[in-house]
Amino acid sequence: MPALRIGLTGGIASGKSTVANLFAARGIAVIDTDEIAREIVAPGQPALARVVETFGRDVLDSSGALDRRRLRALVFADPVQRRRLEAVLHPLILEEMARRSAHAQGPYQVLVIPLLAETGSEEHVDRVLVVDCPVEIQIRRLLARDVENQRQAQSMIAAQATREQRLSLADDIILNDGDLEALESRVEALDRRYRQLSRSPQSR
Repeated sequence: MPALRIGLTGGIASGKSTVANLFAARGIAVIDTDEIAREIVAPGQPALARVVETFGRDVLDSSGALDRRRLRALVFADPVQRRRLEAVLHPLILEEMARRSAHAQGPYQVLVIPLLAETGSEEHVDRVLVVDCPVEIQIRRLLARDVENQRQAQSMIAAQATREQRLSLADDIILNDGDLEALESRVEALDRRYRQLSRSPQSR
């Protein structure tokens, strides 16, 4: 019986990485599609050449590496450009995700797929876990990062599926609007639940 696959998703700045790290700390295999996306566009990788072919050399920095901030500004400002980027990268990301999933060990695995709702990737997982928080908290966290202003933060949020669309796909929800201790407690409860489900495939 294949391992139980938990698709972890959520809006930008919802706390997906923190939740994923809490699962990893419990010995669970975590496969992060953002990490895969960074790896496949490293200098010398075929995917980077395809991105440059699609968007031009302006998306590279002076060292020849991908300028993520410039590309992000380009695709978040234009839905057409965003779809072009997705068409280049998503098939490659999903292929690598499936390869890593097939080799992962443990009672279950967590597949971090930020754009699960946007790409219909729920077909690749057994359960969907949504990390959720109010939009105001997302904006505050984005501004604490490297996002320049509230308008840019709002456009980044608007470029993704809505909160309601993500929640409609959820089998499980973690509300991340409090402190780390509360988040750890919620992850611990789900870890127990998923371990139980992994032993009872018919209950998935």
